[in-house]
Formats: sequence, C-alpha cells, structure tokens
Amino acid sequence: MNIIGAPVNPGKSCQSFMNIRLDRFLSNNTSLTRSEAQRAIRTGRVRVGEIPVNDPAFKVGEGTSVRYEGIELGKRQSRYFMLNKPAGVVCATRDGKHRTVLDLIPCDEREGLHPVGRLDKDTTGLVILTDDGDWSHRVTSPRRHCAKVYRVGLVEPLPESARLALEQGIELRGERRPTLPAKVETLGMLEIRLSIQEGKYHQVKRMLAAVGNHVVSLRRESIGTISLDPALPPGAYRPLSADEVASIG
Repeated sequence: MNIIGAPVNPGKSCQSFMNIRLDRFLSNNTSLTRSEAQRAIRTGRVRVGEIPVNDPAFKVGEGTSVRYEGIELGKRQSRYFMLNKPAGVVCATRDGKHRTVLDLIPCDEREGLHPVGRLDKDTTGLVILTDDGDWSHRVTSPRRHCAKVYRVGLVEPLPESARLALEQGIELRGERRPTLPAKVETLGMLEIRLSIQEGKYHQVKRMLAAVGNHVVSLRRESIGTISLDPALPPGAYRPLSADEVASIG
C-alpha cells in the first residue's frame, strides 16, 4: 500500500493553489516518469504556449497550453484522495487562523483540491479531497442519500427511546424538516456508531443534543462504500483506488 505522509509545516506556505510544476504536469499527462519528464523539459522538448521552457519547476496555470514534442497535452486527470483528519485541523482550502486539510498535502499536490463536505475542527477521521467538482457533488447531494458513518463518544448512555427517535428522524432547531432516519449501533455503554444520509451543519452533535445527550468524541469512518483505511495514520493521505472512485455512482 502506498501511504503518503504529509507532516504539517506551519512556517511553509504555497505561492498558489492554482499552479502546478511543469514536470508534474508532464508526467501526469504522458507515460513519462517524473525524472523522464524533467529530462524532456531540460532538453527543450516541451513548450508552454509558444515558448520552449527548460525549467522543470516552471509553474503551469489552469488552461495553459503545453506541448510535448509538438503534441498538445490534455488536462490533467482528476485526482481523488482519502485523508485521515486529525483534531485541530479545519476542512477548508484556506483559513487565516487554523491549519487546514490542504496544509497536510504538499504544495505541488494541492492545485484545485477541495474537501468533499465538512468535518468540524475537533472531529477526526475520513475526509475525501478531489479536484473533480461533479464527482464531489454526487457525494454531497442530499438526493444521492450517500451514507456517512460516525463513531460517536457520548457523555452518558443512550436510552432506547433516544435510539428510536434518531432512527425515526428528529426535528432540529432551525430546520424545516426532520432529519432522515438514521441507523444506530451500540458499541459500548458510552459509544455508538451512527449512520446518516445528510450533511447538515454540526448534524451529529445537534441530533444527540436533541435527544438529551452530548457528544464528547466524533470520528467519521466511511462515506458511502469508501471506508477510512485502518493503515492510514492521522495526518496522512493516499489516493483512492479506481474501485473506490467508481463506487460513488
């Protein structure tokens, strides 16, 4: 398994999320390896626009024309990653106060990526990152009923009446309609597994508060059929497999 670790370096910033190194662009769009792409660039076989460029680190922006040996290259293939989000990191592309999930990804990998849905700052577990907006919408659209599964630590045991209420759907303050029926599995005296089909603001915490309980820990385990890789340590990420990507229809 190819697990990619990405230690956060708060002192390091990226010049732009919208640019990518020319050697990476070339290797992503041809059969060349990264080192072969670098040699091709240095030997003058690559043009950006109408100008030969021999610097592998040259930044290529979205929509830029790149030709290799006279052939114009297409857009980079869409990318899909799973990330094991640690606590204290926010699900945003940029934030002036806190580290973001993109801060866990190397600068030259971040271009165009966004988190699919949101997790609270103190919530851990599965986050999916992609640059494919259509695919992202299929995951988050309420019409798709894509299940999100959470492991939930509670301040007190969940009574049977509260479990039934969650499974039938409950009204949340400020919402016009009750939640869709959830699935509840008891894991211990103070722990449950909760499966929901929506992604309302702070939904899990609000649902448990509505039945008189309080969430003390929250970890997302899966989205649809995509489960967090148990070999993935907090703060690390890996590409989704082709089967994982295809599982979101």
